[in-house]
Amino acid sequence: MKTAFLFPGQGAQYPGMGKDIYEKYEEARNIYDKASKILETDIKKLCFETSQEELSKTKNTQIAIAVTSLAILEVLKKNKIQADICVGLSLGEYVALIYAGILSLEDGLKLLKIRGTYMGNLVPNEEFAMAAVIGLDSAKIEEVCENIQNNGLFVSIANYNYSMQTVISGNRVAVEQATINLKELGAKKVIPLNTSGPFHTKKLEKAKEHYEKELENIKFNKGNKVVIKNIDGTPYKEGDNIKEILAKHIISPVRFDKSIKFMKDNGVDTFIEIGPGKALTGFVKKELKDYNVKCFTTDSLEELQKILNT
Repeated sequence: MKTAFLFPGQGAQYPGMGKDIYEKYEEARNIYDKASKILETDIKKLCFETSQEELSKTKNTQIAIAVTSLAILEVLKKNKIQADICVGLSLGEYVALIYAGILSLEDGLKLLKIRGTYMGNLVPNEEFAMAAVIGLDSAKIEEVCENIQNNGLFVSIANYNYSMQTVISGNRVAVEQATINLKELGAKKVIPLNTSGPFHTKKLEKAKEHYEKELENIKFNKGNKVVIKNIDGTPYKEGDNIKEILAKHIISPVRFDKSIKFMKDNGVDTFIEIGPGKALTGFVKKELKDYNVKCFTTDSLEELQKILNT
């Protein structure tokens, strides 16, 4: 058996996430307490008591999801459940880097706080939208985006989730036009997402430039786990310029589709999603439906205890 840990990204958040696990496990409580000190923010209050609107602000979302994932991870570690490979979606990559020892807890959380602030605030003063395209090959989606951009509007792919789900991002009018074109081409669904930031596109170039300066003072370690990079779906290797990769990450599409392929090709048959939500294991199940894989989630105490008792 070969196991992969999957760490969720923005969109998985909801008020009260992780509360039942916090109440049950001391090691989870310790992570919330440590994170609150590091970030000088009451993370428990942010995760358990804040409104959906406040929690969904990028500056809050990234640290809230990361701390929830890290708390659950600590429970798994105490119970000697480990991964051979790990991957996160966007902000989740930082949790993977912390798990692998490449980033310290303190540096990882501080970076996410800064990253969330820049990604939320250093955005052009335009109206943006994002949408998930289901049931259409990504090459056709790329072509539609390119044609619209040739007409002076901006829309591009932000996430390649799996072969039959791709997320587009751009100016609202361009996303609306792309939605019409993609449905005409045979997309089963095009679902508007509850986020307005042009994440993982060139529109965040200013955020990337500011973030690069923050990365200059961070120490990265060798690490002891395989961590897959979002930007290309391959593992970090010795000699990689991690600072450059993480800065580029902000303006580059997430290649979760390639990450799934890498894990399959490397014999992973057990996938555990660590944190709120069930999206990532959902992508895996759909992409690897013809393979004998096991998927677990940790979105509740009950689900977590199923893993501990397996």
